[in-house]
Amino acid sequence: MTATDAEFATRAEAFGGRMLEIVNDGFLTLMISVGHQTGLFDIMSSMPPATSADIARAAKLNERYVREWLAALTVGKIVDYEAGTQTFALPPEHAAALTRAAGPENIASFAQYIPMAATVEAEVVDCFRNGGGVPYSKYGRFQQLMAEESAAIHDVALIDVTIALVPGLPERLREGIDVADVGCGSGHALNLLGREFPNSRFIGYDFSEEGVAVGRAEAAVMGVTNTRFEVRDVTDLGVSDQFDLITAFDAIHDQAHPAQVLHSIAEALKADGTFLMVDIQASSNLEENMEHPLGPGMYAISTMHCMTVSLALDGDGLGTMWGEQVATRMLHEAGFASVNVEHVDADIFNSYYIARKG
Repeated sequence: MTATDAEFATRAEAFGGRMLEIVNDGFLTLMISVGHQTGLFDIMSSMPPATSADIARAAKLNERYVREWLAALTVGKIVDYEAGTQTFALPPEHAAALTRAAGPENIASFAQYIPMAATVEAEVVDCFRNGGGVPYSKYGRFQQLMAEESAAIHDVALIDVTIALVPGLPERLREGIDVADVGCGSGHALNLLGREFPNSRFIGYDFSEEGVAVGRAEAAVMGVTNTRFEVRDVTDLGVSDQFDLITAFDAIHDQAHPAQVLHSIAEALKADGTFLMVDIQASSNLEENMEHPLGPGMYAISTMHCMTVSLALDGDGLGTMWGEQVATRMLHEAGFASVNVEHVDADIFNSYYIARKG
């Protein structure tokens, strides 16, 4: 065997091992999603080492399924196991990334996107062969998952951190201004703002009837009376010089025609208004995303959802990882004279754009 042959064999063996890790981690991701949905991580984080029967009893779940799930997580080195007592424990340092108590640090909630994306795999494969896209209606729980993910951030950071990024904005909201949220989803952010700033007037736009219905229902439960929600295609908001503040939380890159949406937002703002856009933190240049902590996942979810949903509407297919350079350029092209990009410690996956027309 030549040196070149030996080098090839070594690299092939190493990559084969890497592929086994990928497959194992893929299955572990499904188990993590199950653990999040069933509340098993939350239960285990508050228990001492316990048997599968004790854990199943505490979680009110079937023991046989819990036992097999625990076995997968044990060999996956997520759960600790004591053979002598046949007890399982979730280490506190693992619980910090797996439980609802972790808030935005709960990576387990993000694991749910893997099985969700798998439900449309056949349709996406067909798009590879024939073009087109997979419509939003095919994605089942996506609205719910997005609401859960964004709520974890908004509940801890929206009022005290996100809004405070814009100088003077909290004070103006207390006095009373007109606000729109574009792509409001289930409306949680808008309802939080409505509750905190009762003198301001809020309206949320989204093309999802399900999301709008959830927003209205939550407003009623919270007793918020200054928020409204409308089902609308945000490509054309149909108003000009109407709003003091427009927000868009992780929504612009999903639009079929994002440039038109941004132009419509600029048109709808008053001359001294502010557009606060939160979107994925990334570079527009692939080579600068090599060390992105969720780079593979973001490009994959773009392929499996964000890009293809846009293409299903004959859209631009902008994709999740459009990045700060392209976002800034598109904001300027839409009519914003100044664009500042901020980052916050509570949300390492998003960039915060503060755009003004004047």
